[in-house]
Amino acid sequence: MAAGKDLQGYLQAHEKLAGALLESAAQAIVATDRLGRIVLANAKTEEMFGYPRGELTGRPVEMLLPQSVRDAHAGRRERYFARPRVRPMGIGLDLSGRRRDGREFPVEVSLSHIETQEGPFAIAFICDITERKRLEEQLFHALKMEAVGRLAGGVAHDFNNLLTIISGYTQMMLSRFSPTDQMRGYAEEVARAAERAGALTNQLLAFSRRQIIQPHVFEINALVKHTEGMLRRLIEEDIELTFCLGANAGNIKVDPGQLEQILVNLAANARDAMPGGGKLTIETASARLDQNYAAAHLGVKPGDYVMLGISDTGQGMDAATKSHIFEPFFTTKERGKGTGLGLATVYGIVKQSGGDIWVYSEPGQGATFKVYFPRIEEAVSDAEGPAAPAARSGSEIVLVVEDERSVRELIAEMLKQQGYTILVATGPLEAARIGAEHPGGIDLLVTDVVMPKMSGRQLAEQMLHGRPDMKVLYLSGYTENAIVQHGVLDRDVAFLAKPFTQGALANKVREVLDKH
Repeated sequence: MAAGKDLQGYLQAHEKLAGALLESAAQAIVATDRLGRIVLANAKTEEMFGYPRGELTGRPVEMLLPQSVRDAHAGRRERYFARPRVRPMGIGLDLSGRRRDGREFPVEVSLSHIETQEGPFAIAFICDITERKRLEEQLFHALKMEAVGRLAGGVAHDFNNLLTIISGYTQMMLSRFSPTDQMRGYAEEVARAAERAGALTNQLLAFSRRQIIQPHVFEINALVKHTEGMLRRLIEEDIELTFCLGANAGNIKVDPGQLEQILVNLAANARDAMPGGGKLTIETASARLDQNYAAAHLGVKPGDYVMLGISDTGQGMDAATKSHIFEPFFTTKERGKGTGLGLATVYGIVKQSGGDIWVYSEPGQGATFKVYFPRIEEAVSDAEGPAAPAARSGSEIVLVVEDERSVRELIAEMLKQQGYTILVATGPLEAARIGAEHPGGIDLLVTDVVMPKMSGRQLAEQMLHGRPDMKVLYLSGYTENAIVQHGVLDRDVAFLAKPFTQGALANKVREVLDKH
């Protein structure tokens, strides 16, 4: 072609240098004439689009574009040649290329031009930004999940305060109703509703990674085997349950109740995806996540992990569904069939434990959830026996500090009924004043954790300087605070999560007071 020869002549004086630049460029470089015919393409173009150069030369550049934009591109090309100019890369255009096999991929394109005796030639510098787009989507998803988590945690905190009041006063009413009192049945229904609502807020706290956990070191196979009976009761009879537990899969540090939640939620999800029966496989194995995996999964550190896999042969999911499955209240089930919190709970638990979760699924091909926990080299924790039942009543002096009036009055009334002498403060500043002015001893400080002007932990530290023998019990419906680092409760700290019953509060107070 004359146009192609002219362009080659233009470059002939610097042929070796130009050739080296073209062939070593990290970008695909494509030159076209005014009619849109390709007159030059480098090695990166072959690699990126999958065409040998012999199939490109003389062909319309639109062959490298998705079918949906080819007609419009011809008009844009004509306008560009009418007024050639340099267009820098990265001006915000959402562009795509099309490989020889038909696959489309995102690209970034900058344009330049060369004037010759035959007229102008357009030169396109093309970058494949597939990897960058994938990382951007991961970052956006992580930020979205974090934002939703903060909202969910805040809602759960406020709602737990309300539930504390509802369940607390309901329990006190129940203690006064006789077994034959008609009002007792009403109160019991309120108590059951409050309990169910408390379970939902716990799921929100798990998703937002603000749930109290007390982890221990366990051998993962032992934990999984422990849940076998429960899982078999959970799934339908026409679902085959198989365990493939790897030898020496390793130890993990988790709250055993939370691992049980993970297995139950994922197994229930798999069951619902197999209404006509199928196979559910639970497996464990040791795993090494390298730099490549970490680069592709935000927040993951390379290292040794223990993999827990849950696979089903169910309906599977498309890409759009997979992008939302860990969001709270997202569900594909019919109204009334699910809350949309199961997988959100799993996500929060795994992230709170320092692990990662990934799902592999295609429509009609089932799904596999892979959960990775950091592998722990510590020895398995000693099993803890059941705590001895604590006496519920006492006569000590207790200072109650709570900025929510209704919750404060409830706690004071609960403890008065158990025989304690109660001092009440509306906030940390008043509590500090009472601590300084009260002439006698204060046996126990019961304080909310998150309060205006001073946290419960700061208040306790200040008061303990003058009253070193005083015991402290922290209360909160929200665990992102000074005494709970990353949601993990320090064993030396006495903590009671809201909402709580009168019996739970009384037992915890007695336990703290009796501790030496």
